[in-house]
Amino acid sequence: MKTKYILKGLLVAILLTFTFTSCSYDEPVIDELAVNREFAPVALTARVRNQTIVELNWTVNKNVDHYVVEFSADDPDFNIIFKTVEVTADQLPIQIQLEGLTEYSIRVKAVSAQGRGDSTWAIVTATTLSEQLMLPFEPCGDIQYNEATLRWQPGINVTHIMIQPGDITHNISAQEKADGIAEVTGLVGETDYMATLYNNDKIRGTATFTSEVDPATGTVINTTNDLLQMIASAASGDILLLEPGDYTAQTGTVTLDKSITIRGLLSCDKPLLSVNFEIIGGATDVNLIDLDLDGGTVINDVVRYKGAGNYNSLLVRGCNVHDFARSFIAGSVTDAIVQSVTVENCVVTNILTGGGDFIDFRTSDALNFTVKTSTFNNCAPGRDFLRFDNAGASNNTGLTINILIDSCTLYACSNKDDRRILYVRFVSNDVTVRNTLIAETESEGYADRDGIDESPTFNNNNYFNAEGFYNANQHTYDDGNYTTLDPGFVDAASGNFTVTNQTLLDNAVGDPRWRQ
Repeated sequence: MKTKYILKGLLVAILLTFTFTSCSYDEPVIDELAVNREFAPVALTARVRNQTIVELNWTVNKNVDHYVVEFSADDPDFNIIFKTVEVTADQLPIQIQLEGLTEYSIRVKAVSAQGRGDSTWAIVTATTLSEQLMLPFEPCGDIQYNEATLRWQPGINVTHIMIQPGDITHNISAQEKADGIAEVTGLVGETDYMATLYNNDKIRGTATFTSEVDPATGTVINTTNDLLQMIASAASGDILLLEPGDYTAQTGTVTLDKSITIRGLLSCDKPLLSVNFEIIGGATDVNLIDLDLDGGTVINDVVRYKGAGNYNSLLVRGCNVHDFARSFIAGSVTDAIVQSVTVENCVVTNILTGGGDFIDFRTSDALNFTVKTSTFNNCAPGRDFLRFDNAGASNNTGLTINILIDSCTLYACSNKDDRRILYVRFVSNDVTVRNTLIAETESEGYADRDGIDESPTFNNNNYFNAEGFYNANQHTYDDGNYTTLDPGFVDAASGNFTVTNQTLLDNAVGDPRWRQ
């Protein structure tokens, strides 16, 4: 029995000795695979740019001389090759002009610089959109309340224009075709339209636009009128339409005690005003549209709720707002409850927040607050961007404040390391920030204390030189699908926030006006 175990032990020892002897470190290291052809391109992507241009990109291989790209139109089996191009590494990413409204199958292979065989094909697909041969509108003139001037590349083959809604058809004359210009009538004011340019049944371009307000829908005012008196004398529900011009000689506080719309007659040429608005009981619905509001750094607030009451809505749309000393929109009286506040398509600059926050509801309540498609530049440089306190009458009543910031650009806002974008203490709140670009701020981020929505929604945002918004050491931070890319603003110092970073353009981040 002992002999049996001794023999087993010797056998194990011999095997172990053989094993360790066989694992010699003198064996050569394999640092190159023996292959007779190049590897197929990896990370192949295809993006449609400008309707009918496809941009291709892939990971470059240093051993490749060039690449062959083949396109097949509406043919996934590549039975007929529509186009073939040769591409070198320094041409990537490469843009290829194709035809519109076509699904392309695209394959790419590598041609070796080392004498190896060609790689197998890497395949991707892309579907082009309709041609876009229509030209941009001329500012202030092409779009009226009842007609529009449409433009396209002169001389191209086109037959007619279809406009929706309304089933409006305009047949293009020989002269219009040559000039690339046609005037289309029969429009209705304040309507979102799409114009489609055709050559018989083939689409050659599209354009969207919104017609101006019809002067017949309100009272037209010019700079010779007493603006403040006309506002005071207006009836509930009136629409005041201000012609373009400078109204700043008439300055002061406008007290609104009834529902009213005050707007520019033309969205492209906004009337310049130097006033502020105080809202008191009776002003259930207030609309401020297409105005240029100048505080001259001495007027405190743009809009402030000053009277108790149940208010339905405040809309600030298409306005250029600048140089106010304290707040943009605020409520400072208990029992002032606003169901809905909406800010859209505005550019707001230099709201200096001396003695208050930018959007400041401390004792009043705004239950649904939406900010979208707008730009905020140097707003609340030393204060909080948005503040909702818990001192209003609606707090702790079961109501929830809903806050949405969508498709906005914020530059140098709340630009101190102890200031926040969202200072929210209202007991129940629901916060969403999406598609928004925040740049160049020392702000500590979204929030630094309990009170704000414990599970806010952050989606598709970009933070550039704004580290506090994704810093895991902060109380509330974005831990989702954000980016931290340099937007490449054209001239931020002069207020031109046009984005040049292609990824941000692709991801549709920030105020759309800067992504054209």
